[in-house]
Amino acid sequence: MGTIHEACVKTLRFLAADEVEKANSGHPGFPLGTAPLMYTFWDKFMRYNPADPKWFNRDRFILSPGHGSALLYAMLHLAGYGLTLEELKQFRQWGSRTPGHPEYGVTPGVDVSTGPLGHGFAMGVGFALAETMLAAKYNKPEFNIIDHFTYGIVSDGDLMEGVASEAASLAGTLALGKLIYMYDDNKITIEGTTEIAFTEDVETRFRGYGWQVLRVESSEDLEGMEKAVKEAQADLSRPSLIIVRTHIGYGSPKQDSPSAHGEPLGMDALKATKEKAGWDPEQCFAVPEEVKTHFADKLVACAKAEEDWNEMVKEYGKAYPELVSDLLASLSGNRRVSLEELESLFEGKTSVATRAASGDILQKLAELVPELAGGSADLGPSNKTVMKACGYYSKEERGGRNIHFGVREHAMGCVVNGMAAHGGLIPYGATFLVFSDFLRPTVRMAALMGLQSVFVFTHDSIAVGEDGPTHQPIEQVMSLRMIPNSIVFRPADALETAAAWKFAVEHKDGPVSLCLSRQNLPVLHEFSKAVREGALRGGYVLSPAKDVAKAVVIATGSEVKIALEAQKLLAEDGIEIAVVSMPSMEVFEQQNDEYKENVLPKFVPVFAVEAGVTLGWTRYTGRADRVLGIDRFGASAPGGVVMERYGLTGKNVAAMVKAAF
Repeated sequence: MGTIHEACVKTLRFLAADEVEKANSGHPGFPLGTAPLMYTFWDKFMRYNPADPKWFNRDRFILSPGHGSALLYAMLHLAGYGLTLEELKQFRQWGSRTPGHPEYGVTPGVDVSTGPLGHGFAMGVGFALAETMLAAKYNKPEFNIIDHFTYGIVSDGDLMEGVASEAASLAGTLALGKLIYMYDDNKITIEGTTEIAFTEDVETRFRGYGWQVLRVESSEDLEGMEKAVKEAQADLSRPSLIIVRTHIGYGSPKQDSPSAHGEPLGMDALKATKEKAGWDPEQCFAVPEEVKTHFADKLVACAKAEEDWNEMVKEYGKAYPELVSDLLASLSGNRRVSLEELESLFEGKTSVATRAASGDILQKLAELVPELAGGSADLGPSNKTVMKACGYYSKEERGGRNIHFGVREHAMGCVVNGMAAHGGLIPYGATFLVFSDFLRPTVRMAALMGLQSVFVFTHDSIAVGEDGPTHQPIEQVMSLRMIPNSIVFRPADALETAAAWKFAVEHKDGPVSLCLSRQNLPVLHEFSKAVREGALRGGYVLSPAKDVAKAVVIATGSEVKIALEAQKLLAEDGIEIAVVSMPSMEVFEQQNDEYKENVLPKFVPVFAVEAGVTLGWTRYTGRADRVLGIDRFGASAPGGVVMERYGLTGKNVAAMVKAAF
């Protein structure tokens, strides 16, 4: 069978291939081709402890081409993560811990969910950035409390995706030297060879990004890969890409063919592959005793690595009690802030844009929440997302908490997710709401993983004005609301914005998107008690009817002001209505039925107004003609003019209500 290392590689290859064959579904070509890459990382370099998969100072590993998940599960089985052979046999089956693509929170040892190509590559940049930021804050000469690498395997498909280009450029600019990827250079895609669509010089491209690029001519050269990783580790001034020539479906009758990618080999071909490798073709899910022993022998060292770190943290705490207290608080994720303290920022202010209010709140949160870090896609002054007292993160200054993401919305979202998955930080990223489309897949992935990623979207309606329809969001807010496990806040004023930020820094189980106005909005001081009691419940009665309400008007954001105007106009005609502010539809839906019925009583007509698509509001109104919104693109003109021309006025809301009586 050869050396123990060869036996381990073969075990990985055929466990993965057996998983795919048993499921009659999956991707055998990648595991057969890249098992040596996986083994090199995990056997020679990865610092981990399977007894504590969330150990904070572990090395992180990302399988960016998530379709190769069978290989990762085989590796985690061998490494001792409690993933049994029976669970490998349940690959891609209902309720298993071995789903079709790696899922964060489902399988121990999976550091991020991957599958959308390029996302894993870009989230690794977030891991590496977080490590350096936290190391700069907490490490002392005698205490390297935060000290780990981020390793990963990336594919042709990853490198073709634009998000990987964005992220690679950023990683090079920031000199993230503890980021090391092996590139599975197998020259095959689903539709054919890479010659049909991917002929660029990858090495030159990545050198241009500022990466160290190394080459290993054969995936079977374990010593060559080990040497390359050591060389990458030695250069902390640059991220590293190790290009490894691999062969998809290695050793099988389908080697180097597109058909090896996404379908089982078939039992005859699998047996032939095993026989060619000197493996018993009649055995399935076989793990030789010497392979079991090889990995079992590592467990003592794995446990000791964490024990030594824990001891160092204890000594660190004696020398730096305030720092260790802050670190543990950041890692706990239990940070709480006072809503009253945030609201007090707006005492005496009568009118402020919610983006500006958010900016004021952020200055206070920078002080109250030391793990808050983030930035904008080159729109910081417009998004109001610069923490003025916190400095800028760069390759020269790792301690800054403001990040220049550049005009890279998609990568920004992935990096934010990587930082959130890393732990110890509450990251945010910002852009204009209309450009949320560029990063929407990352909001979805944050929701899928349950990550505490915060997305700040300003310029939230046609009131943007003169920039015209390319910059005026119409469908974006409702589109974000459609993502499961994702919370959207569109606050009506500065006080609701304070509630939205409080929710965002305390909500640990999924992303929060803040949709904020460019234009000034009145501060709802006269309703402050209602705001304080209701905004964090997603929807609430902002202004009740003076008598029995004949109707309820729901509004969000800047349209709350319009609803209040309509309430006054209708009162003049003897029609009493209640105005409900609904900054977060999702949070409102989480309330109990009694609360929701108190806000939206049965048998009382409900109307809704929002400067966006009308789709979705009929869940409350029951009828499309009771929704005032926008189902066409915007126009270029001053914001107030556009709002009026599109019918978003108190007069029109009042007319809509009157028409029902």
